[in-house]
Amino acid sequence: MAKRRETKKELKKGDHVTWRSHGGQAEGEVEKEITERTEAAGRTVDASPDDPQYQVRSEKSGRS
Repeated sequence: MAKRRETKKELKKGDHVTWRSHGGQAEGEVEKEITERTEAAGRTVDASPDDPQYQVRSEKSGRS
């Protein structure tokens, strides 16, 4: 999951994003916005409409 930075830009499906990963900088495409607490990739995602999280598909691995 990619957490939104403290900017007011809302992300949407298809947006290209970058984030810092343990292996350096990663890139990918937003697949969906998550606005409620849920399980994804074996982790609990604590999201809300006021603090959405985003499911992103990595360009390098192809995984979300």
